[in-house]
Amino acid sequence: QVQLVESGGGLVQAGGSLRLSCAASGRTFSSYAMGWFRQAPGKEREFVASIIWVAGSKIYADSVNGRFTISRDNTKNTVYLQMNSLKPEDTAVYYCAARPKAFTVPAARTDPSNYNSWGQGTQVTVSS
Repeated sequence: QVQLVESGGGLVQAGGSLRLSCAASGRTFSSYAMGWFRQAPGKEREFVASIIWVAGSKIYADSVNGRFTISRDNTKNTVYLQMNSLKPEDTAVYYCAARPKAFTVPAARTDPSNYNSWGQGTQVTVSS
């Protein structure tokens, strides 16, 4: 189990930028991949982005591709989500998650059920 703490959320205007951080502690050696998910009121949790710790390979949801960038700093055990050109529909609680094992298939990276550790979430609100 890995302990995750998100930070960096806040209120921004449409078109603005925000950078989220997710600090990992505990059994960080068990983290194979990290993911960012978000959940808006009345909606299910949805995939945003993920990164493989060692390889650094990244994937994004179509809704954020080109606007968001996921990255990691192995020395700090921290993953980031740089969010640019924010839209009101990006408003949600953003969660980071960790998975200890490699994915069976590429599509598994977008499924929240395949992640074992979750942070408490950080609120991102984009006003119009």
